[in-house]
Amino acid sequence: MNFNKLNDEEKRVIENKGTEMPFSGEYNDFYEEGTFNCRKCNTALYKSASKFSSGCGWPSFDDEIKGAVKRVPDADGRRVEIVCASCGGHLGHVFEGEGFTEKNTRHCVNSVSLKFEAK
Repeated sequence: MNFNKLNDEEKRVIENKGTEMPFSGEYNDFYEEGTFNCRKCNTALYKSASKFSSGCGWPSFDDEIKGAVKRVPDADGRRVEIVCASCGGHLGHVFEGEGFTEKNTRHCVNSVSLKFEAK
């Protein structure tokens, strides 16, 4: 599999499971129609229709493209990490039961882990 070249910040987040500063990412307040792909491998992860404003400081989605996102126990033992199912790149964390949308799920994703493709 071919991977995109990542800059230092992208490597810190995607490969070393870092977190970008809240409210700093390019997709936090971004609502164009299209698809959000993995920045490392270009796999389609989220449709714009599943994006919503949670006020948490990171892009939030209540659904992923089927089979594109894998959930794994976080190293902290409390949260559930989400990674790209194709390349294993760190996306962020998933939270359930918060009541933001009918699906009651919030994928809290680092903008730096994503690359938007307009419809």
